Amino acid sequence: MKTIIIGLGNPGKKFENTRHNVGFMAVDKFAEKNNFPDFKLSRLQSNRGSSTKSGQKKSDALVSENGDIILAKPQTFMNNSGLAVKSLIKNLKLKIKNYIIVVHDDIDLPVGKIKIVKDRGSAGHKGVESIIKAVGNENLIRLRIGIRPASAMASAGKAKKIVLKNFSKEEQKIINEVIFKTAEAIDSLLKNGLEKTMNEYNK
Repeated sequence: MKTIIIGLGNPGKKFENTRHNVGFMAVDKFAEKNNFPDFKLSRLQSNRGSSTKSGQKKSDALVSENGDIILAKPQTFMNNSGLAVKSLIKNLKLKIKNYIIVVHDDIDLPVGKIKIVKDRGSAGHKGVESIIKAVGNENLIRLRIGIRPASAMASAGKAKKIVLKNFSKEEQKIINEVIFKTAEAIDSLLKNGLEKTMNEYNK
């Protein structure tokens, strides 16, 4: 049974170290920790959305595969993440449900906190919302990584500005530890299952 682990973020140097990209960072760390091959651009196609010359919208993703585990970083920009996820599942000829773990930033959690949830709504996260619209949230497991600064409230207006900012030096030290911890949590999900992993990491 194949498992797809999706890290969410925005492509390009401009967004590389922003708070919104911790999903990319965590999947990169998991890949490094488990000796995955380099990510390669997978040119996917979807019948939904605006058209290319072939009548389909591109939904590229960076993909690395090791055995039954597929890592993916959608290159559609955050708000269209679902387009890449649905296309990836279609291209791999997998059933939509049962196989997806999504790793993403969460403005509702403070920097340093991670939380694992299943079958939950998007809580306003546009990338997660896009995925739920595309494939549903039944059996969808999510690793939420806190990015909220200690001084900030998570209002909609402030959230848009916060997610595209870099971490402070102090925060970056915490995030580096959290990214490693998230990679370990993914390992635990694959080896020990959801319940045991939630008990260990949702503290």
